[in-house]
Amino acid sequence: MAKVHLKTLGCRLNQAESERMARGFKLAGHEIVDLAEEADVRVVNSCTVTAEAGRDSRKAAKALVPNQRIVVTGCHSQMHPEDFAQADLLIDNDEKESLAALVMEKFGMEGIALGMDMRVNTTPQLYPLTLRNTRAFVKIQDGCNMTCSFCLTTLARGISRSRSANDIIQEIHQLTGQGCQEVVLTGVHAGSYGLDLNEDLGWLIDRILTETDLARLRLSSLEPWNFKPNWMKLWKTHGDRLCRHLHMSLQSGSDSVLPRMHRSYNTQSFKEKIDLLKSTIPGIAITTDIIVAFPQESDAEHADSLAFIKEMQFAGAHVFAYSQRAGTKAAQMEGQIPRELKRKRFAEMKALTDASEQAFYNQQASKDLKVLWEAHDKKGQSRGITDNYLRVIDPTGQSEPNTFQLLSGGRLDAEKRALFTK
Repeated sequence: MAKVHLKTLGCRLNQAESERMARGFKLAGHEIVDLAEEADVRVVNSCTVTAEAGRDSRKAAKALVPNQRIVVTGCHSQMHPEDFAQADLLIDNDEKESLAALVMEKFGMEGIALGMDMRVNTTPQLYPLTLRNTRAFVKIQDGCNMTCSFCLTTLARGISRSRSANDIIQEIHQLTGQGCQEVVLTGVHAGSYGLDLNEDLGWLIDRILTETDLARLRLSSLEPWNFKPNWMKLWKTHGDRLCRHLHMSLQSGSDSVLPRMHRSYNTQSFKEKIDLLKSTIPGIAITTDIIVAFPQESDAEHADSLAFIKEMQFAGAHVFAYSQRAGTKAAQMEGQIPRELKRKRFAEMKALTDASEQAFYNQQASKDLKVLWEAHDKKGQSRGITDNYLRVIDPTGQSEPNTFQLLSGGRLDAEKRALFTK
């Protein structure tokens, strides 16, 4: 049997897909290894969201030892297959679900049959968890129907498609049966789940938490226009089983930049949704994505964006300097921002969002919170996460992975401490 290493770049959807790839290999009897140098086969799940992500994907797709086979999939290889001419095998995004079977077929790798066709796009009836049994990423949707001027996702992944709710629930049953405590629902546009099935994400969430014993469900990135106010009743219905954390992608705090990005909202409509969430769900963490130095962004527009984002008091943010991606409308726009000005605006926005994140930590760190301990780090400390996305350390290392524990006033008990860390 072969040793397989998976390198995942980019979004949580890629992480979810890599977990399913890993399960496929283990189901066939192969070993998943942490060290890339030990692997007979290395699978790189690439990302193309920024130029840096593309460069990292290319660097990752290099054999580290003689005779090591390299397999590449994901958005960067979908858009730029020429960057991976030295790879042994390229696999389309549409074939990710069958990746393990395709790799085994290509390289003549033997596998345990277990009475199932691994190339059928269904959830396996039995498979071992491969990455961790505390939290798992579950893919609910793929593709995108939007035309954001800076993004390659529609070209790389196609139109929006939703998974069957029964298939998703079956997978979550299997995960909880193996000890998984938290599931993160992922997709390119998770909030658009069900539009092609005449259902919606709120309906799926309610079904999951009603029909499974899952201890905690977390949502991944949502688009502001997809979030429906009537979903907020789900937190009242299901309590702390539904995490108080939403990642709502803003991209810019300037009302003149947003139309150039082809974003279908303005700052006022965005603020109204966030204010409603904060007033309805105490302690909720709202995180976001922000792009600075978008083409033609003036000093005044940048200042507007800074002011709005300061007002929103996000609990965290992914800040990016705009990156030209060939094939997008924004790449063809006049008024591309010089590199030095990009760096300056990035530094200003990052300092602002870092301060906002720290303020949220300071506000929440003395409250009663339930932490899910995930693992021990290299120092022997226990590391975990609260439902509202606060990272916590128990320096004694006595908190066991895959268990819940109450932080009363930010402390575990009289003998142990809990430290909040970003």
